[in-house]
Amino acid sequence: MTITIDIAPEVKAELARQAATQGRALEAYAAGLLEEAARLPSGAGQAANLVDLCEPIRGLLGDDEIDRLFSRNPSTGRPVDLS
Repeated sequence: MTITIDIAPEVKAELARQAATQGRALEAYAAGLLEEAARLPSGAGQAANLVDLCEPIRGLLGDDEIDRLFSRNPSTGRPVDLS
């Protein structure tokens, strides 16, 4: 499919620069950006799995912070007398 859009010369220049840094043609680079922008989430707006659901917050916490926040309570519960 062919789409014609009018963009400012400075936008075209920036897209061309970004495409060149990836070794791609401007047209292919722009098409990739449009395809990525049009990608619809699966499940009509619902995340397909937990990984997709957490994608927006990935990288906000370090491993140490995650371990501290989500570690299990070392307590085994109340004592039980088995005698």
